[in-house]
Amino acid sequence: MVEIGNINLGEFPVLLAPMEDVSDPPFRRLCKQHGADMLYSEFISSEGLIRDAIKSRQKLDIFDYERPVGIQIFGGDEEAMALSAKIVATVNPDLVDINFGCPVKKVVSKGAGAGVLKDIDLMVRLTKAVVNSTSLPVTVKTRLGWDEQSINIEEVAERLQDVGISALTIHARTRSQMYKGHSDWSYIAKVKNNQRIVIPIFGNGDIDSAEKALEYRNKYGVDGIMIGRAAIGYPWIFEEIKHYFATGQLLPPPTMADRVEAVRNHLLWSVEWKGERQGVLEMRRHYANYFKGIPNFKPYRQQLVTLDSVEEILKVLNFELPVTNDK
Repeated sequence: MVEIGNINLGEFPVLLAPMEDVSDPPFRRLCKQHGADMLYSEFISSEGLIRDAIKSRQKLDIFDYERPVGIQIFGGDEEAMALSAKIVATVNPDLVDINFGCPVKKVVSKGAGAGVLKDIDLMVRLTKAVVNSTSLPVTVKTRLGWDEQSINIEEVAERLQDVGISALTIHARTRSQMYKGHSDWSYIAKVKNNQRIVIPIFGNGDIDSAEKALEYRNKYGVDGIMIGRAAIGYPWIFEEIKHYFATGQLLPPPTMADRVEAVRNHLLWSVEWKGERQGVLEMRRHYANYFKGIPNFKPYRQQLVTLDSVEEILKVLNFELPVTNDK
């Protein structure tokens, strides 16, 4: 059994990655419904939390049906990270996760996210500050290193474990790779095979099918996997992976009715959480992903991304298209 603190995640958990502008409560709810074992919030700026920024505060919203759920924070200042971990604890998540992996320039330039990969001592101090400021389990998500010449994940894993983290997720790319090129899970296997490492090690990067999930589980020996981009518009990936692990059989792909139901739920939950205007606007980025590969969908998409009322959008979602099982 894989455990983080007192959280039991079963034999081989499949986790939903924290993704900016994607993994909000409505999307997390869908992924939970389709089998995700652990959910994470979008990453939250420690400085934003302390300033009481509205956007940062809203990201603290979690609901009991999501559990277990973690809240992810980022920042480059020890005091701010410690204080933000205390603020996070007030909403009672199951754990606090630290982001040392986001490669985006606006985060890195503040010495946060993957920007910390250049300074392991700082990474350790920031982690220790969070661990010492909360009674919740603290986990970390990071990358292999800054670039090919500075891959330091084995040292990072040992030192972060030594200051008290309860699990480590490794995205098998460097910061300089961003999201391009192939992920190299051999480094994750080295961490997992290190005799000193006793905490759960989760792998992340490039898993986009049940077959690949099983291959990577067997090949690299990780304790679980985290799914990010492959879940966008396709929350079924979690149940597909788990079914394949259990039976060796692939589930049939979602039908058109399945896709429409998922979009309808996502829309309604978004409106319920954010209000109609914001919920409708923010759903526009999702439609193409849900109906990817569906022939003759373009005219419907054009309507979905221009309509302003939930009622009108729901009418369009009752469209009739040829039934297809293409992903």
